Amino acid sequence: MGSKIALVLVGLFAITTCAQQTKTVATAPNAPAEAPSQQPGESSLPYTPSLDPAAMDRTVDPCVDFYEYSCGGWKKMNPIPPDQTSWSVYHKLYEDNLNYLRGILEEASTGANRDVVTQEIGDYYASCMAETSVEKLGAAPLQPDLLAIRNLKSTKELAVLLATLHLEGTSALFNAGSTQDPDNSNEVIVDVSQGGLGLPDRDYYTKVDAKSKETRERYVQHVQKMFELLGDSPVAAKNNAAVVMRMETSLAMASLTRVERRDPYKQKHKMSVPELYKIAPDFDWNSYFAAASVPQFQILNVSWPDFFKDVDAQLKSDSLKDWKTYLRFHVANSRAKYLSSAFVNEDFEFYSKYLRGAKELQPRWKRCVRSIDVDLGEALGQAYVRKTFPPDLKAATIEMTRHVEAAMALRIQQLDWMSPQTKQQALMKLNAIRNKVGYPDNWRDYTSVNIVRDDFYGNDLRATGFEIHRQLNKVGKPVDRGEWGMTPPTVNAYFNSQMNDINFPAGVLQPPLYDAKMDDAPNYGNTGSTIGHELTHGFDDQGRKFDANGNLKDWWTKDDADQFATHADCVVDQYAQYVVVDDIHINSRLTEGEDIADLGGTILAYIAWKDATKDMTLQDRDGLTPDQRFFVGLAQWACENNRPENQRVNAITDPHSPGKYRINGVVVNMPEFGAAFSCKSGQPMVKPPKKVCHIW
Repeated sequence: MGSKIALVLVGLFAITTCAQQTKTVATAPNAPAEAPSQQPGESSLPYTPSLDPAAMDRTVDPCVDFYEYSCGGWKKMNPIPPDQTSWSVYHKLYEDNLNYLRGILEEASTGANRDVVTQEIGDYYASCMAETSVEKLGAAPLQPDLLAIRNLKSTKELAVLLATLHLEGTSALFNAGSTQDPDNSNEVIVDVSQGGLGLPDRDYYTKVDAKSKETRERYVQHVQKMFELLGDSPVAAKNNAAVVMRMETSLAMASLTRVERRDPYKQKHKMSVPELYKIAPDFDWNSYFAAASVPQFQILNVSWPDFFKDVDAQLKSDSLKDWKTYLRFHVANSRAKYLSSAFVNEDFEFYSKYLRGAKELQPRWKRCVRSIDVDLGEALGQAYVRKTFPPDLKAATIEMTRHVEAAMALRIQQLDWMSPQTKQQALMKLNAIRNKVGYPDNWRDYTSVNIVRDDFYGNDLRATGFEIHRQLNKVGKPVDRGEWGMTPPTVNAYFNSQMNDINFPAGVLQPPLYDAKMDDAPNYGNTGSTIGHELTHGFDDQGRKFDANGNLKDWWTKDDADQFATHADCVVDQYAQYVVVDDIHINSRLTEGEDIADLGGTILAYIAWKDATKDMTLQDRDGLTPDQRFFVGLAQWACENNRPENQRVNAITDPHSPGKYRINGVVVNMPEFGAAFSCKSGQPMVKPPKKVCHIW
């Protein structure tokens, strides 16, 4: 599926998101597991401790399969709900968060004497939940765009129309937006990049195995169905679907793979607009940028010029009728979730049920909460953090981050494979990292977005346009380094290479991930490893290519860069042996950065925990030693069940390894784990010393 905001690609070279975030603060070793305090009239999130003995399966030998030992009970107690494609500790907290946000929104939609923020999110929610009104409209909201497509007189006019569609969130042909200048991270420039596909990745169009062929056939059936929902006859719809598939296949063949896109240098091609015209002369770029209201600029980045050569070739070879067909589908496909049930159900049948294995469509309230988090996330976030994120929680997270950063500084100084010259640059970068915790210092102002209580489709359209214009208006201006790329309720975290910052939204700093009631050992194993994970992203195969200021700049000696590659290849070779599903192995070049961060982050967290507790007398609990509690705390953030259909998609698209290997693949490289569980040489969770992978 294409990005909802097709025109905006922020931080092209920058953001690494991670499904491995957590929390931790130290409390008395025997503190009781109890729910957070609740104020009168407030709802509270369900409480699950960050180390849950019931989630373990102690019949399994931890030295044989540590993941199953730590998560076997959880997997049995937590089958995948029918409306989910997978189920994990993160997913469960995300769903708990959705339910919590639902309470906030229902109150906001009905309450009296509402402030501006409450009115914005409350009226948007009311419009989304007015299902009867949405149903009556059918495909009517699409008609202005469909009419504009029908009225196209030549492919020359395509640029202006495409800009209009992009501003509305339609994903078609390519992506464009603003990004930090890779050579000067303090400035924002225009960026254009590959896009325009309806399948999740270009590999779906290029692979020749039986499953890929079946998926393409099912996709063509989906495209045909969408045309029928627009009123085409079955025969016309089938012919139109073939046109879309042919055009998208050409775009896919010209696109970079996900592994190739991990190299920021392959996506750096700065040029002027006249130079862009030399690559794709048949697209009216000046009219496109003018119609999109992009501020005046001299330089833009073209992430992959060969892709736009294919765009130009298709402009020459494909008829105006074919272009209209392509655009009609992408308008309907991009906007399906905001239309009547016929469109919503077809979108679900292909993207969620067939591709990922979901059994049921999620209830409308969940979809509405997610829409508001996307469209008005910092307005919703204000209401969320007032009830869930007290100042002491923020302070505790920052304190833990300092401990982990100190551990990383120590590790850098002790590395036996890095020269003093490169170590000095690495420490400069580490010291320059900005830690952002909970929520932004300055909230986004949505007052210019016209939220109408009975116009769900229009509310999303206007909110999407607001965000796209906000991003485009950054062009030519200094970077706002206080800005966030995730909303406060998000259950996730990320590192941004060009901002050189780590970001932990309030949503991820909740039990069982961030558990203020738990002792330090599992908290450092859980949240501490997440903090270390994000720090390590600044020094993984991608992040290491950016300097302390966030510029794409080589600060390594050649020998040190070669040494890094050798150490990283150890991780790549290890993870390539793991099977995702059936006979599909991990694409370890795609997961390289996350695998390195998992390993490095856990090592840093272990060092930080030992330092933070060096003057304490630590007690055994739940039949586990403190060291064992650290490692079980690490493992239990990753407990998950996954549908095989979803695993197949993830094997192609997800830069993270499956949860099992994000744990077992780490501990086999940590002698401290083997010592904690008295593992013996030759057992599956113990590597021979000479084969242990270590980088940071």
